[in-house]
Amino acid sequence: MRKLTSRLTNHSERYNQVVQQADLAESSNVRWCMVIKPYGFAIRENIQSILDNMFKNTWHYNAYFPLFIPKSFLSKEAEHVEWFAKECAVVTHYRLKNDPSGKWVVVDPEAKLEEELIVRPTSETIIWDSYKKWINSYRDLPILCNQRANIVRREMRTRVFLRTSEFLWQEWHTAHATYEEAEAEALKMIDVYKDFSENFLAISPVVWPKPAHDKFAGAIDTYAIEPMMQDFKALQAGTSHFLGQNFGKAFDVKFTNENNELDYVWGTSWGVSTRLIGWLIMAHGDDNGLVIPPALAPTHVVVVPIFKTPKELKEIKEYIKPLIEKMENIYLKFEWKYTKENMKLRYKIDDDPNKTPWRKFNERELKWVPIRITVGKRDIENGVLEIFNRETWEKNSMKLQEVLEILEKQLLDSQKNLLQKNKEFREKNTYYVDSYQDFAEKIEKWFVMAHWDGTVESADKIQEEFKATIRCIPNKEYLEKDDEWKCIVSGKKSKWRVLFAKSY
Repeated sequence: MRKLTSRLTNHSERYNQVVQQADLAESSNVRWCMVIKPYGFAIRENIQSILDNMFKNTWHYNAYFPLFIPKSFLSKEAEHVEWFAKECAVVTHYRLKNDPSGKWVVVDPEAKLEEELIVRPTSETIIWDSYKKWINSYRDLPILCNQRANIVRREMRTRVFLRTSEFLWQEWHTAHATYEEAEAEALKMIDVYKDFSENFLAISPVVWPKPAHDKFAGAIDTYAIEPMMQDFKALQAGTSHFLGQNFGKAFDVKFTNENNELDYVWGTSWGVSTRLIGWLIMAHGDDNGLVIPPALAPTHVVVVPIFKTPKELKEIKEYIKPLIEKMENIYLKFEWKYTKENMKLRYKIDDDPNKTPWRKFNERELKWVPIRITVGKRDIENGVLEIFNRETWEKNSMKLQEVLEILEKQLLDSQKNLLQKNKEFREKNTYYVDSYQDFAEKIEKWFVMAHWDGTVESADKIQEEFKATIRCIPNKEYLEKDDEWKCIVSGKKSKWRVLFAKSY
């Protein structure tokens, strides 16, 4: 196992090394795609399970819609087709054909589809086609529907978890009777993502709307969560979109409202993907490897017996029997805004005789197991166990009962500490500037809050010169009261500061 590159030397290279050495995922021989390995998938399953509870606690439910979308569906919403046209994989034929030489030709010319099919880049169009059949009256609303699915989009510059042509996500698509209900839904669900980000991922993001020129195709408003990575770049991983009546009109989804009048349905969509795992790696990792908040860690505690013979191992297992029995009945209690998680303690006994203790220690430190308990012959003689905390790097010998008393506290404290450190890191490295010169100095490395006149031209100039973009704009309550503020680019009047950053 080779030493990891320092985060300060090359954060991007270190990311690739952690993904590989922590056995999370790998690039596939299928170009632009990834293989998520068991340890990486275990993290994803924990994310999925908790989010599923949060969604169900807000009265949402799961369904599934087709992978293939008729090309005509995508064309019904003008912004939507323009956005995704260059990213789509297209199915034109439905079978291959064997030629006389025994080789497979690409397609059977006689099997051309009457209408080409798009491989799902997102599901608004296919889902709203179904909603047209489901909705007749306001009594059929709201529909609060989610699906977990794979998505296919063309990506030329790929990076495992962050950008691949095929990735996994969950996508919600809701239908409502009024503007107010749909807008409230979009705002509530970005708050759900914020709650999950802070209290499970232990990442403190900025949560504000995207500028109009960068909103989702077909949306009225897009809200995003934008955290700071350890190299001071932004990485968007969750969005919520208020779609207005755009898809209702595109698919002619009408309903009879309470006034017995026909109206178009209002909608939202929102989602997060396997990019969340990339978040964890980039936001929390240290120079020794992966850092995973205990709420999402595949293993909370690893017990490493130190033994030379089967007899010694048997004696150790007998000695730690009370510890194992206690851990079987420990539940970590996470109580936050949208969920109450009584999470069973996840532990493993690593008694593999083919690995040295030091190799076991290094592997668990790299993969991040929050607590390691070590016990050998001498520990039995002294009536103690050795406990090591991966977050604080503290190592102590203590009585069995003492270990049992602090296990849950150490895990919950670690969860809180990681969030606090991440929040302080973002706040410390976010600068407020009022001049173009000051902006030029700060944007090379940090988050910058600066005044903007609201024009695409000023935003494009910043992107062209500094390769930085407007990540999000403040909510209305953050509007500046001073009429004298000027855009740092154009000098024109500005009513707010917006968040600029370089990003992945």
